[in-house]
Amino acid sequence: MKKTLILIAAALFLLPAVPANAGKIVTDSLRSAVLNSTVKYNVYLPDGYEKSSRKYPVVYLLHGLYGNYEDWRYRGLMKGIADELIACGEAVPMIIVMPNAGDADVHNVQNGYFNVKDWAYEDFFFGEFLPAVEEKYHAVGDKGHRAVMGLSMGGGGSTVYAQRHPDLFSSCYAMSAWMDNKTDAVKKPHAPQDKLDIVCESVCEHSTLDFVDAADAATLEKLRSVKWMVDCGDDDFLLLINEQFHQKMLQAGVPCEFRVRNGAHTWEYWHQALRLALPFASRNFDK
Repeated sequence: MKKTLILIAAALFLLPAVPANAGKIVTDSLRSAVLNSTVKYNVYLPDGYEKSSRKYPVVYLLHGLYGNYEDWRYRGLMKGIADELIACGEAVPMIIVMPNAGDADVHNVQNGYFNVKDWAYEDFFFGEFLPAVEEKYHAVGDKGHRAVMGLSMGGGGSTVYAQRHPDLFSSCYAMSAWMDNKTDAVKKPHAPQDKLDIVCESVCEHSTLDFVDAADAATLEKLRSVKWMVDCGDDDFLLLINEQFHQKMLQAGVPCEFRVRNGAHTWEYWHQALRLALPFASRNFDK
């Protein structure tokens, strides 16, 4: 009996510790008239959310090409990272929304965060998704308490959203961002009807670099109201595009931080990027 108790105690000791203030992730969905489909999404809710009457700042965390709304939860391990950062005070309690904007079958299912034929995703996001989610999940619901971030296709989508809607976001954190497609960073694969071709074309048409080049004085002033961070690995095939965006922002007089760390276009890199991104968003929320 004594030996059994010792073994049980040893097993319990080896179990990973669960943070006392752990949040939770819920899966939800929204019926979209714009997309004529039901869009699933995940929401991270911080510890104490269900017992609190307060409103929270919100982060929109976007996935990449070949991914979906589950990626940040299962591959990005974002819940543990968010729990840890909030517990140690590096990030404030926040709601983190992970919308779906694609599928692994990129040739037959439309991906992307922009408006294209039969897929007006940007209209859906700002006209239906954002207001519905923020009302349901008790977000503060203003620029000063809203951030956008993402990886790869989602990093480019985040940047475009913050460029086109600077009145809605306090910060943007672009990870290994697909910001343009003129350099064949992602090659166009097949026939014009291939869904991946449509995504590649939409990234080219929504070039974040072209946007800065074409911005007038009033637009640049609005961009300065957003805090910008670009984070890309030194072995990432998108590094040059990220560097060019950073340089164009600085040349246009828009403050933009840029981090190059050791790594490539991998989840190993994005795990660390998220540990930097959530505190960045937190620091730039209105106090």
